[in-house]
Amino acid sequence: MNRRRALALAVFPALSACFPEIAPPSDLYVLTPKSTFRPDLPKVDWQMVVEEPVAAAGLNTPRIALARSPTELDFFQGARWVDRAPAMVQTLLVESFENSKRIVAVGRQSIGLRADYVLKVELREFQAEFFRPPTQAAVHVRLNAKLIKQPERNILASESFESHQPLTSRDIRHVVDTFDEALGKVMRRIVEWTLVQGK
Repeated sequence: MNRRRALALAVFPALSACFPEIAPPSDLYVLTPKSTFRPDLPKVDWQMVVEEPVAAAGLNTPRIALARSPTELDFFQGARWVDRAPAMVQTLLVESFENSKRIVAVGRQSIGLRADYVLKVELREFQAEFFRPPTQAAVHVRLNAKLIKQPERNILASESFESHQPLTSRDIRHVVDTFDEALGKVMRRIVEWTLVQGK
C-alpha cells in the first residue's frame, strides 16, 4: 500500500464521523380550526390580538407528545405537527375567531394590529395519555386564557378550558383525529367565552 492510499484510508473514518446519520422523514400532521358556534353568540365591535401560547419545553415542540405515566413525557416516532404546538394553536385560535364572524378583526401579535383586547394563552396539557387503564386512554388538552383590556392592561377575565377525549387505538391517524376533536372543543369554548366577556 502506497503512502497516499494509506493516508486516505486513515482520514476517511474521521471525516465520516463528522456527518450525522440522516433521520428518516417524519409524517406531518395539522389540526383544524373551529367553524361552528352557538347561534346566540354576540357580535362585537372591537379588535383583538391572540398571543402565542406559553408552554413548557416538553410541549414547545413540533413533536407529538405522549405520556406513559403522570411523570414521564415521550413523543411519537416518525410523526410531527406542521409547526411547534404553541404556534399551531395560536394560528388555529385566530382562524376560529375569524370563522365565528362575530369580531371586527383578530390577528397575531406580530402583525402590529391595534388591539382593544389581548388574549394571553397558556398551553398546559397537550398530550396523549396512556398511563390510564386501556379503556381510559385519552388525549388531554388544557389551555388557560386571560382576556386583557388595552391600553390599561387590566385582566378582564381568566378561565381554564379542558378536554379529555378517549383513545381507542394507538394508530397515529386516530391519535391525531382525537387531538383535533379535543382541541376543537377547547377552542370553541374559548371563542365563545372571549366574545361574551368582552362584549
